[in-house]
Amino acid sequence: MPEFLKSKPLRWASALLLLNGVILFSAIRTEVIPSAPPLAAFPSDIASWRMTHEYPIEPEIQEILQADDMLNRVYLRNQRELNLLIASFRSQRNGKAPHSPKNCLPGSGWLPLSSSEISVDVGRDKPIPVNRYVIAHGNEQSLVLYWYQSRDRAVADEFKAKFWVMVDAMRLNRTDTALVRVIVPTSGAGDPKPEQDALEFVRTFYNSLEAQPTSAIPL
Repeated sequence: MPEFLKSKPLRWASALLLLNGVILFSAIRTEVIPSAPPLAAFPSDIASWRMTHEYPIEPEIQEILQADDMLNRVYLRNQRELNLLIASFRSQRNGKAPHSPKNCLPGSGWLPLSSSEISVDVGRDKPIPVNRYVIAHGNEQSLVLYWYQSRDRAVADEFKAKFWVMVDAMRLNRTDTALVRVIVPTSGAGDPKPEQDALEFVRTFYNSLEAQPTSAIPL
């Protein structure tokens, strides 16, 4: 790898420049905008998980994210509550793109404690990469799992996600993607159960998503 690409800020700058160039190049063609049912049609029951609340997206958050469709729900199983957020972007040609939770959550007062990338077995040929992010707000702690979903491709790394947007823009003339985020409160005392439940929910949710006749995320 060239020396300048070893710097993460420079990699981001290079990716954005390349993305802008690709989008400008693709602008001479009519972009393929995939159709999909609204996220409101996403199932309220996912295996043994039941939806208990659906929160509207606050206008200021929608203004920042600029997603084409969003879902923000709480699912419950055996007194374990999980928050599921999906932000779907049908096109990124107009400057709209998913915002990393690593940037959004600190703005809401949550402080990062740790960050890593893990592999989650969702019953496919290979596991999907998922960001594992632990945050704290006062005495509260939560575990955040998130990734970027484009059709049958899951990407954790933001730089790689931008790269695949460029590839799809050139190869398929489409730039759609979705941010998928799961948050579970934790005790902060090393109890592994919340994370185990969150990972199981991701496995169940991912397969339920694929099992739908028409996915709420363009696949």
